[in-house]
Amino acid sequence: MARCEQGYLCDVCGAEVAEMTDSDLYLRYILGEVPLAELHRTAERHIRCNPANAQFIVDPAFPAVRCEGAFAKEFLDVVFVGEQERRVTRAWQRLQELPALRLPIAEYPLREGDAID
Repeated sequence: MARCEQGYLCDVCGAEVAEMTDSDLYLRYILGEVPLAELHRTAERHIRCNPANAQFIVDPAFPAVRCEGAFAKEFLDVVFVGEQERRVTRAWQRLQELPALRLPIAEYPLREGDAID
């Protein structure tokens, strides 16, 4: 199968990132961490293959991820952890909603003032 037919491969585990809803790259784009112009040049991985970020997703639909080492959330400031959990969880929820929303890619990112529960 040609690479263009294969989709994007995870730079951590090597498996295909078959769905946008499982994409760490698009999650980081929604968070405003990756500019639109860099999407096609930035390495892809599964959300769970980036535990430093995935550990902050707190949603019943997402099985908890544990990050090992110095960046594990139990070693981080409690206020920072709470902020990150709200921010990353809301971005993950938006990522899950996107296929049904049919928005242009430029409208994927969360904007200041978007509801964060």
